[in-house]
Amino acid sequence: MLFLFLFAILTGSGSLIYTRYLVNILKEEERKKVELWAEATRLITLPDSVQNIEFLYSIIENNNTIPVILTDEADSIISSGNFDSMHIRDPGYLKSQLEKIKKKRVPIVIDLGEGYRNQIYYKDSIILTQLNYYPYVQMGIIVLFILVAFLAFRSSRKAENNQVWVSMSKETAHQLGTPTSSLAGWVEILNHKYPEMSLTREIALDVERLEKITERFSRIGAKPAMSDENIVVIILRTIDYIKSRTSSKVSFNFDFDTSKAIILPLNAALFEWVVENISKNAIDAMEGIGRITYRISETEKTLLVDITDTGKGIPKRAFKKIFNPGYTTKQRGWGLGLSLTKRIIEEFHKGRIYVKHSEIGKGSSIRIALNK
Repeated sequence: MLFLFLFAILTGSGSLIYTRYLVNILKEEERKKVELWAEATRLITLPDSVQNIEFLYSIIENNNTIPVILTDEADSIISSGNFDSMHIRDPGYLKSQLEKIKKKRVPIVIDLGEGYRNQIYYKDSIILTQLNYYPYVQMGIIVLFILVAFLAFRSSRKAENNQVWVSMSKETAHQLGTPTSSLAGWVEILNHKYPEMSLTREIALDVERLEKITERFSRIGAKPAMSDENIVVIILRTIDYIKSRTSSKVSFNFDFDTSKAIILPLNAALFEWVVENISKNAIDAMEGIGRITYRISETEKTLLVDITDTGKGIPKRAFKKIFNPGYTTKQRGWGLGLSLTKRIIEEFHKGRIYVKHSEIGKGSSIRIALNK
């Protein structure tokens, strides 16, 4: 892309320089043409002229591209040529054109003798005017071409990357499938032989979670099914699972009515993944000691879920970066959690996720905005 950008600059600069060179040559040619037109006009007015009148008139008539205005020495308009026939009907049009021309160039003087003189004012021909703008139009076309090429290249790379992640996800799901099924079988045996063991229930929950994770990975790349779900139940269920597997020094607080049903079109499995990812990032940021608060609020069209922790905070420059694939501050990790979270919320649920607030050493707040 850098090569294309440099190519555009060089091409545009070269075109601009060459076009300016041509414009200067044509300007000089047009001035000579008007000077010849002026001389022909002077010779025709001479009473004792022995010149070929037909030839002089042909010189005057052959100027059909350069707009000219002939005035007397007091700048009163005598005649004009090659101006827009529709506009010229307006009495003030030629006067305004004359004033504009006077500001740009010196007139060609026609000496009629005995102290009398006329003046010819002229402006660039239509061709010369268009040529002045040509390099800028050309530059615009080149920039547009590069922009389209860049967007196509980025789209192609994004599609290629997506395909890599989809393939990797499906392979991960395939590899997880066999040991997960085996673990589920062993849990059933434990339940049958030792029904009184509470530990078996916790192992069963972990196996169930592995089955959900396997299903999530297997469905990446496919459009998820949406259904009306109670978002309150999903959040409570996810936190209940996380709480039993987290340090007791982490407290989970709910700043909403836990008995209220809030129904939204969601994919329950994927939204659980979102809440779990954000919560685990919060726990890591607090290094296993602190408080996470879940708050639900509503506007007329939007439901807002804020997840706030008392961790180390996020630098402002990283507010958007944390959702980029591969971005991580952990020694171990691929930086995919929040990237997938963003995709689940924005592409599948048509919502938004962003850092609402963060302060170094005090904590962060991640906001999820969903359409009702």
